[in-house]
Amino acid sequence: MEDTFRRQINYLRIAITDRCNLRCRYCMPATGVTLKSHQEILRLEEIVTLARVAGDAGISRIRLTGGEPLVRKNMVTLVRELASLSAIKELSLTTNGIFLSGLARPLKDAGLSRVNISLDTLRKDRYRYITRRGNINSVWQGIRAALAVGLAPVKLNVVITRGFNDDEVLDFARLAREEPLHIRFIELMPIGAAAATVTDYVAVEEIKSRVSSVYPLEPLPDLVTNGPAVNFKIAGGRGSIGFISAMSSHFCHRCNRLRLTADGKLRPCLYWDGEIDIKGPLRSGASSAELAAIFARAVALKPAEHHMETGWRQPRVMSQIGG
Repeated sequence: MEDTFRRQINYLRIAITDRCNLRCRYCMPATGVTLKSHQEILRLEEIVTLARVAGDAGISRIRLTGGEPLVRKNMVTLVRELASLSAIKELSLTTNGIFLSGLARPLKDAGLSRVNISLDTLRKDRYRYITRRGNINSVWQGIRAALAVGLAPVKLNVVITRGFNDDEVLDFARLAREEPLHIRFIELMPIGAAAATVTDYVAVEEIKSRVSSVYPLEPLPDLVTNGPAVNFKIAGGRGSIGFISAMSSHFCHRCNRLRLTADGKLRPCLYWDGEIDIKGPLRSGASSAELAAIFARAVALKPAEHHMETGWRQPRVMSQIGG
């Protein structure tokens, strides 16, 4: 599918739940969010139906997100069904990793290609602070399990916040040198609970400067990726480092994605002011052609770029959108 700005849209992020076992400070309030009822959330067979229609329309890559996707029951069955779709060439997952150790092998066997794990600190006390309830040891068990079964490349998503974890930049870089892990430094975006802290983001050029002052970086253009990261390899290292500059240098001209929320709304852009209902037509008996037309409408409505600098004016927080 091609949008009005001649971008090829071939990537769909599907939030399969709005529930999460953590309460990360920049993602949601301490009390959590008002959850959708079971009836409001897309059923697994509905997700598969929409993925099939999307695949026939031109989507070839799908990423499963949440909330935390691994809290959804029958996750392995869903992965198996999605991986069986002939049009889908890659199926990946973003997770906090807490439950990954016991699911890495079943997910890999079901057809999951690779995994991104959110990890903003390497320090046990900080991890507990930012997640309000998490245990970093469980995350590391998940990381090791993902590496062991070959969910590669295993990427760690690191949102850098000034005054909180920016002193760990070199620690993460060292990890990329010593382990076959792919560290992705991400600028803090003013979305939901993080909207008030946008001034705390650290530009990727500053992060890159810190890293390159200690570890020489070599361009790595062939790393498997569907997203906006600019990737480098540390000379002699086992992993890689990517930089995602959501705030300081827009990458909208390369955007290739749509988002489907857990309650069945299509979002052409993370920062788009509206949503397109596809669950309603699906449950009302819309044909595959009619559903495909809704996907095409979403593609046609993709804006040229986001306007994050103007602030967040929507009721949803990040865990309700799917990232």
